[in-house]
Amino acid sequence: MVRYWPSFTILTVLFPTALAQTPKHVIRPAEIHQVLVNPGMGIQTFQRFNGEALYPTLRWSEAGPVEPGKQAPVKPDFPGASLAYCRWFWSELEPEPGKYRWEIISNALEQARKHNQTLDIRMMPYDQSHPLPEWYRNSGARRANKPEDKDGAIWSPDADDPLYLKHWGALVRAAGARYDGHPYLNSVDVSTVGYWGEGWGPYLPSWQTQKELIDIYFEAFPTTILLMNFDEPRALAYGVKKGAGWRLDCWGDMGGRGRGMMHMLDMYPQQVVRTGIEDAWRQYPVSLETCGTPGHWKKWSGGYTDAQLQEIFDQALRWHATSINIKSTPIPADWKDAWDDFQKKIGYRLVLRRLEYPRAARAGTMLPVTSWWVNKGVAPPYGDFVLAIGIGGATIQTPVDLKTWLPGDRIFDGSVFLPPALKAGEHKFRMAVLDRRTGEPAVKLAIEGLQPDGWYDLGTIQIQ
Repeated sequence: MVRYWPSFTILTVLFPTALAQTPKHVIRPAEIHQVLVNPGMGIQTFQRFNGEALYPTLRWSEAGPVEPGKQAPVKPDFPGASLAYCRWFWSELEPEPGKYRWEIISNALEQARKHNQTLDIRMMPYDQSHPLPEWYRNSGARRANKPEDKDGAIWSPDADDPLYLKHWGALVRAAGARYDGHPYLNSVDVSTVGYWGEGWGPYLPSWQTQKELIDIYFEAFPTTILLMNFDEPRALAYGVKKGAGWRLDCWGDMGGRGRGMMHMLDMYPQQVVRTGIEDAWRQYPVSLETCGTPGHWKKWSGGYTDAQLQEIFDQALRWHATSINIKSTPIPADWKDAWDDFQKKIGYRLVLRRLEYPRAARAGTMLPVTSWWVNKGVAPPYGDFVLAIGIGGATIQTPVDLKTWLPGDRIFDGSVFLPPALKAGEHKFRMAVLDRRTGEPAVKLAIEGLQPDGWYDLGTIQIQ
């Protein structure tokens, strides 16, 4: 007897006896349309973790957390996030030569785990307010500028000095030896020279040195996803070609700051094409950081219009963005619906449209399964996930490579082996997308049928 599960259409297909085919279940799950919080994608918390207080103003801190934070007394009005993004300055991570404060990064990874997140990180050399480590400045290393220069109050390093490559490279290599492949480390920014390590500025080293500084990351982090910063075109193209994704940090600049160049209308869209990184998203993620915050967008040039906001969103979707950093600041109330709609489109969004399998099968034999899926997002899942079938308490992995599920229609037609130990009788037919490392359900599908354990009950099957 076929059970008609709520929220699904289940059809029994009977084939002519002459064809000797087993009757089938055909199931068409009902699609849902809410925002889904899924691994490796979505809006990030910044220097914060889920449930911690937002920045009280439109300003944020560039210095990452060095000890556990505190949960806000009232749940912050902020989207749920599977990703936390933190960055720290060199002086915090290595206050003395060769003495690394790994507890800072380890604590952040532990906080991410406790808050059901994974962590994106950047290690930064310096900026206007956070100088290079004092020991490095006093080490005899060469300085690129002079005290009497316009920016002389800021000690800028000559990155062509072998000491810079030696000491900064040692930090990166030591971090990689400790954290590459960590289950709660989602990605690492390729940070090299200049303010915040973004690879641009008036004191760039030779191209050979730039390449060596980038290469260190690929040696140190062969497993963890790397993201190239955007501003220096030659470095951007080089890093992406080697196998990194990319990120930029002034998404949303429509000229409202009054500084001449408009990143969204002048530099960014053209540089993506000129550097040849348009298709990097097919294998590696694209991550965007707002110029200012959404609250700033309400103020610049008298406030962005709804049409301008949509233009900003549309450009992010054309870039196939997977993650967005809005710096743990509130989304303006009258824009929340638009942001929700945007969140449903970034990253991946998997919808099972049709599933077909035999009504009955024998344990110890192959079970044919056909399924039609749609990825309604703009990018594939980049994590190490497994599409699995559950029958009678057994978890049966399919050979699907979800990393290849680009936007659009996808098919899994194949057979899976039913364990001989399956007990005879009627069982639920279940599916889930698992984290390969833990074997536990990880990805929410955009369909009804989600159970408390993360699996989806789709129908029944009679095991003989």
